[in-house]
Amino acid sequence: MNSNQISVRRWVAVAVIAAALVGGGILAVGLRNWSSNSIVGAANLPMKMDMNAPPVPLGNFMNGFASVLKPALPAVVNIHSSKVVKQRQAMPFFNDPFFQQFFGNQFGPGQPQTQKEESLGSGVIVTSDGTILTNNHVIEGASDIKVQLSDKREFKAKLVGTDPRTDVAVLKIDATGLPTLPLGDSTKVQVGDVVFAIGDPFGVGETATMGIVSAKGRQIGIEGPHGYEDFIQTDAAINPGNSGGAMIDLHGDLVGINTAIETGGSEGNVGIGFAIPIDLARNIMNQLIAHGKVVRGSLGVYIQNVDQAIAKSFGLPSTEGVLIGDVIPNTSASRAGLQKGDVILKVNGEPVNDRTQLSLKISEMAPGTAVHLEIWRNDKSMDVTATLTELSAQEEKEGATGNGGESTSAGALAGVEVQNLTADTLQQLNLPPGTKGVVITSVDPSSAAADAGLQRGMVIQEVNHKPVNNITEYKQALAGSPGQVLLLVNSGGITQYVEIETH
Repeated sequence: MNSNQISVRRWVAVAVIAAALVGGGILAVGLRNWSSNSIVGAANLPMKMDMNAPPVPLGNFMNGFASVLKPALPAVVNIHSSKVVKQRQAMPFFNDPFFQQFFGNQFGPGQPQTQKEESLGSGVIVTSDGTILTNNHVIEGASDIKVQLSDKREFKAKLVGTDPRTDVAVLKIDATGLPTLPLGDSTKVQVGDVVFAIGDPFGVGETATMGIVSAKGRQIGIEGPHGYEDFIQTDAAINPGNSGGAMIDLHGDLVGINTAIETGGSEGNVGIGFAIPIDLARNIMNQLIAHGKVVRGSLGVYIQNVDQAIAKSFGLPSTEGVLIGDVIPNTSASRAGLQKGDVILKVNGEPVNDRTQLSLKISEMAPGTAVHLEIWRNDKSMDVTATLTELSAQEEKEGATGNGGESTSAGALAGVEVQNLTADTLQQLNLPPGTKGVVITSVDPSSAAADAGLQRGMVIQEVNHKPVNNITEYKQALAGSPGQVLLLVNSGGITQYVEIETH
């Protein structure tokens, strides 16, 4: 290697180093200026609807998320509720047979004893004059509710109203100038979004945890068969005591009310928590404040999800939509001409994919609202307009009653025994006179029918869309369907479709 080559290489090295130093200086100035920018939505604002919040670059949070959490933390409160329950107690000594030989039962079963039950939870201040959102289960049955602010001030809270079906409750304290959280738009929350859970877990004090949105539209069954569930799932740590607290996004906007956790058998967080979307909670809150109760719209139908077998039986191109299993007489649906076997595809132009989604859409509309439905009937779509009525108790009834029988089925219904309906049977099943079909008297637990949900006491009214009035018609209808059958069954006065296929 000659001296000229060495000189050239040294010159190139010096040039590269100089360029790196200049570039690093420019980058440092840029980062310094970038980090001084304000964070969108971080300011402590009065109650407002932040419906069009722009995306927040994660680069804005070079030193953590204090700019989001600092203004949000004071708006989350601790809720302490208590109630007095009465229990009849007797001293074990008085129950001793030897003692009762002499004194009888004059000292038992004892006088009612009062016991105080207490619970801890969290809440979110949404108006500066003291309106607080929390969970119904945090204050349910409470005779005394106290709210403690982050500055340690304590107030006695008034219960504005509750809605057990969504687990939402609204409280009011007598105060002004309180810190609040702006309400976001939970419909824009996406899986993967960064969120924070704020509350008072285990009563240790105000705590913030971070995670992402793991899923949306979860139904976990904690509100029972008549609940309305549309939970946001998160892996942000939520523990006992977090219930009623805030789920906020990177803007500091309230997007959910922390409600439940999946513990996996432990007593704490395992990375699966659930929050009520703020859009649903806000709707409930507004109704409770205005009316003291929640009034829901009703279509007047019993519905079920569409699976692949149902879709094939009804000639549907996909499993989208919700199948009407029964139509309640003298309701919005019956007056609009809806029929059992119709599949609701869209509501006001928006697709519906499952029964929970449809129930939520209808329940959030006011009675008297005209709803435009796209339905599937007889292998084609058609439009129907229905005017909603108020949700009635009839739409909530469930259950079935059993009966005995003798006749044996075959094919897809192997293991199912049925018998003809009689006047006595109808009375026992609490079904109206004139109900047609055959009643199931026994189902083999290992059969395909049992797997599909058939139970003793259900009445089979149709087989493959053919009405059956007795065992003879029932067997004839089954003859051409050895391995697959579609049934219309009546359970406690409510009909639904059941597809059974042998494997």
